[in-house]
Amino acid sequence: MRPVNRETSTAKHLNPVGRTMLADFTRVLVVGKSPINRVVVSKIVERSGLKPISESPETAAATLRSLIPGAVVLDGGADNKDCEALMSGIDALRRTSGKSVPSVILLSTKNGTPESLGLSSVVDAVVVKPITTERLQPVIDHFIELGRR
Repeated sequence: MRPVNRETSTAKHLNPVGRTMLADFTRVLVVGKSPINRVVVSKIVERSGLKPISESPETAAATLRSLIPGAVVLDGGADNKDCEALMSGIDALRRTSGKSVPSVILLSTKNGTPESLGLSSVVDAVVVKPITTERLQPVIDHFIELGRR
């Protein structure tokens, strides 16, 4: 599913002149190599009343250039590195906005904190696999609520 062009007079695209986009806290970008995992995560996002945007790691960067979602859920794969190429782009969005938006949740095969797993400082939370509604939905809800404040 590709995002619709949602440009309005209040949401402007990043450009060299310095205009900024506003975060859309109704949207969650779901990124992963496995289409099945993306579907599972998207269904959990929908249960929170939010709109998922499902992308592969290769296409997600383009989406982040056109939309700032309230949160990003990254499926790290077996070694937590499947979505590593997106980290610098997400970090740049955060520096531009001066906030920790979008929030980043990493789905991992390993249990721990971002620090204990040696992950990028961009990762806000780690949810251990297998992916379940009980584990993931409260984390998504928490970060979306924090971002809206």
